[in-house]
Order: sequence, then C-alpha cells, then structure tokens
Amino acid sequence: MRKLLLALVVLAPSVLLADSVFDGTWRFNPQTAQFGGKPDSYSLQKGMYKCESCAPKVEVKADGNDHPRSGSPYSDTINVKEVDDHTVEIASKKGGKVVGTSKLTASADGKMLTVEWSFISDNGQEGHGKAGYTRIAAAPAGANQISGTWKPEKVESISDSASTVTYKMTGDSLSMSDPSGDSYDAKLDGKDYPYKGDPGTTSVSLKRIDANTIEETDKRNGKVISVSRMKVSADGQTMTMDVTDKLHGTTAKFEAKKR
Repeated sequence: MRKLLLALVVLAPSVLLADSVFDGTWRFNPQTAQFGGKPDSYSLQKGMYKCESCAPKVEVKADGNDHPRSGSPYSDTINVKEVDDHTVEIASKKGGKVVGTSKLTASADGKMLTVEWSFISDNGQEGHGKAGYTRIAAAPAGANQISGTWKPEKVESISDSASTVTYKMTGDSLSMSDPSGDSYDAKLDGKDYPYKGDPGTTSVSLKRIDANTIEETDKRNGKVISVSRMKVSADGQTMTMDVTDKLHGTTAKFEAKKR
C-alpha cells in the first residue's frame, strides 16, 4: 500500500500536467466539408443585386459604385459590379478600406456556381478560398445567371489563415487563437467570456460534454449566433467540428488534423 501511495504521489504531477487532447494547432481539411440547412439565394436583374441569404440581407444597385450597408459589423459599404451575364464581382469596405471580396461565376450551362472569396482581417491577415454550388432553383427570365437558389457542394480550396486554429487547455479553461487575430480564454463552465478579434462575435461560452468533446456557443451582444461541437478522436489526431449557424440557418461539418 505504501509503495502504491508513493507511486501516486510521484505520478500525480505528470498526470495533472499532461497535455489535453485539444492542445495544439489544427488545420481543417476543406475536402471533408459537409453542408446542410438553408441554401444560398442571389439575384441580379434590371441593375439590382439582391442577396436573400445574407445576414443582413443585401439589396443594392450593381453599378460598380460604393453603396452604404447597414446592420453588418464587418462592413459599412458594398460595391457590386456585373462583369457579364454569368459573372458578378463584389467588394465590401469598412471605413473606406476593402475588407472582403467575392466573385460569383455561373457555369456556361448555368447549373453550377463558383464563389471565390478573400478577406483582410483587423490584424491585417489576408485569407482566401473557393467553393462550388449546385443550382436548385432557376434564374428568373432575363436575370444574370448567378441568380437563383444554390446548394453548397464543396470547398475547393481555403488558405491556412482561414482554416488553422490553435487550442490550449489550462486547468478548467480553454484558450483559442487563429492567424486572423481571433482569440478567447474561457472556462468550461457555460458562462460568457470575451471573444476578441472578430467584430461580429462579442462573447463565447464553453461546456465540456466529455473528455474529448467541447461545445462552444458564440454570441453577438448577448444573442446566440452559432453553436459548435468539437470532438477529438481517441488517438488525439483528428478533430470533427459540427457547426450550426443560427444567423443563416445553415449547418456545416469539417474534419481537422493536428499539425
């Protein structure tokens, strides 16, 4: 018994200081993405561009000029340019500075949509990606071919800056940081803690489900905007993240590998 107690005393510090399965830098694989929920809806007709699935919704002239946008924490103006009957370019600005771009291109037969996007975060980090969509509702007669309702099919590419995250567990707290400057340090007690770096997310709460699973709830000014469940595999090398986007009514599932 004395030898057992001595062994426990000797081993206790190493057990307490052992790394959490969440500790490390993770890179999400875009090829594993699965999507559900509401589809995306765009239209460009008679010189007006509309995005019904955006939050907040967008309705603005597609004349290549900057127009005020209200209700978004990320941008205050939007510029929409109709390049041709299959292509639209969009630039979002905040304080006169471009913070995001997107290019929507419908295929020649109008059945597929490619969206190429980029961003510049508050800390100056740049990121970009490319995704493919399948048409599920036709464009109105005479409208640009990007118009209609689209189901996300795949993420073709995404930069490390938009798909890499680092976690560190310290006691009963988890810290998160990413290249774009987003971060938090929150206890696993379900209470709200500050979320830094993302103008659209003001607080976060964390809840431990089991040894390898944590549920994260993000809020904007007290309102829940997304719920994510992160589960690490038994070998500690793969993380599965299920995200429910409350603002857009969508779901997404990704896998990440520890670097």
